[in-house]
Amino acid sequence: MAEGEVTRRLAAIVAADVASYSRLMGEDEEATLTAIRSHRTELIDPKIAEFNGRIANTAGDSLLIEFPSVIAALRCSQDIQQHVLERNADISKDRRIEYRIGINIGDVMELDGDLFGDGINVAARIEALADPGGICLSRAARDQVRDRMEVTLEDLGEVEVKNIVRSVRVFRVRGEGESPAASVKQKRQTLTTSKIIAVAAAMLIAVVASTGLWWWQPWVERVDAARPDRFAHPLPDRPSIAIMPFENLSNDPKQEYITDGFTEDLITNVAQSKDLFVIARNSTFSYKGRKVMIRQIAEELGVRYVAVGSIRRIGENMRITAQLIDAANGAHVWAKRYDEPMSKLFELQDELSREIAGALLASVGKADLAKASKKQPKDHSAYDYVLRARAQFSLASQETNSQARRFAEQAIAIDPDYAPAYAILGDTFSIAYILQWEGPDALERAYVAALKAVELDPLSSAAHSLLGRVFLRRRQYDDALATHKRSVALNPNRAVSYAFLADTLTFMGQADEAVDSILTAMRLDPFYPVLFDLYLGRAYYFSKQYDKAAAQLRTCVVRAPKFRPCYMFLAPTYAELGDQVEAQRTVETLLKIAPKFSISKSVQKHLPFVPSAMQFYIGGLRKAGVPE
Repeated sequence: MAEGEVTRRLAAIVAADVASYSRLMGEDEEATLTAIRSHRTELIDPKIAEFNGRIANTAGDSLLIEFPSVIAALRCSQDIQQHVLERNADISKDRRIEYRIGINIGDVMELDGDLFGDGINVAARIEALADPGGICLSRAARDQVRDRMEVTLEDLGEVEVKNIVRSVRVFRVRGEGESPAASVKQKRQTLTTSKIIAVAAAMLIAVVASTGLWWWQPWVERVDAARPDRFAHPLPDRPSIAIMPFENLSNDPKQEYITDGFTEDLITNVAQSKDLFVIARNSTFSYKGRKVMIRQIAEELGVRYVAVGSIRRIGENMRITAQLIDAANGAHVWAKRYDEPMSKLFELQDELSREIAGALLASVGKADLAKASKKQPKDHSAYDYVLRARAQFSLASQETNSQARRFAEQAIAIDPDYAPAYAILGDTFSIAYILQWEGPDALERAYVAALKAVELDPLSSAAHSLLGRVFLRRRQYDDALATHKRSVALNPNRAVSYAFLADTLTFMGQADEAVDSILTAMRLDPFYPVLFDLYLGRAYYFSKQYDKAAAQLRTCVVRAPKFRPCYMFLAPTYAELGDQVEAQRTVETLLKIAPKFSISKSVQKHLPFVPSAMQFYIGGLRKAGVPE
């Protein structure tokens, strides 16, 4: 092939990298490089040659290898993993060199010996899903080895992977610690000890059955401990937990809203315990679809405990697995599996809520978690429509908001006494009014829905939060403040309740108190939405902390360049700081986004400030040069 010429072909691709490479290098660069070089020269490179493979690309801790067939690729990978396992036997766990391997077969392009293309990308993404010491295959690769090799594969389902348009079906090789080239002697040892193993297994089963030992859970994975020096936030003074989005193992993406809804309600239930610190759904769901280590989650969110789980729906039955992990030491607090009909979804939510809280607290008062036992809908399909409504509402467009409203109305038609349906219905009307998609009638309909939701479920934090927002827009300030405080009391871990309380305090001219409330919201939701930047910047502005206001509102602008409210408060902030040049630039940008923006039409009409706060704000807008 001539230099610079691109050729295409079908190839079996192996992507491999060193697990925990950054940590190993950070702790001891020379020892890590020496160990990797030894693996390459003594094991990996000879094995690749043995199976007629070719190293196409290398980059520090990673290898891209081409093989003539998937069978050769898998056999070579299994041999490498087995020999690495043996080499690590006498090495301390924290210094072991372990590899993750992904195998795919697909169309590739070759240029000057290097390989490119989607086939390569898929292999790399699959490799990231493998455990240290493990191997994962794409469905295309699986099809090449099925019925041709004695290998046990675990179906991990369809996985959305970065930079790949379509989802990828992934399979994990089980029992990869056993080399396919096991010696005759090993096989004989296996046969001679089989009776002993059978007896031991029978005894173990008997013990588990009689004692219910929590640790006999085949789906539980090993976890590395988090490092205290890497926590992004100090640990709270009470047990802290992040409940991660449960995985949908139903092989049907359309069931995703069920697993998301189940997780969201589980978070809400556990969060109602005032003795726990529970990370908000918004932050935990930012990890959805990503393969992230438990310790990384704990370090980034600043929590000690992490709960993970999955739901597999088969017809009207479901299997739910859940694990609670102490990230401080990598230990599993408990792990359980449930096989139940879908009709018992609510009971399982309550049971899991109590299990989690009970495991984290030495003693849990019954009254503290009683609030988690919500009234169930008369028909399970009403709950299904509420979950669909929430999923559409979260997409935050006028079209999806209308779809969410239709789902909420369908839920109410099925069960006219189901409070969550009225709460999400009210949310659709409230946001439509605030974003000016609809007129004053939407606010009144939000008010009616909020009152009904609170009437049907007086212990619902979400319903009170909705009612508080409606009260504010109706300029019923005292009612709004009292209702938002009630929302926080009902769920002391609900980040958005603190955020809405903060903004209400700002609109009422109590900005100093608002700052404390929105900072609490941000700690509960470390990956908070851009709205929190606006609320904090707005609170700093009205408390006359202009430097802090400018910094926070600039962050707001960077995160959401077309979000008009960021500029609406950044411009007067610059004006109060005496920076007229930046104030004018900000006003110009604001008017490009909203050409008709003015003080009289856009501010006095739509922002519910108390008169004193309104006059202060209008003065700042005039200084900045905003049109009257």
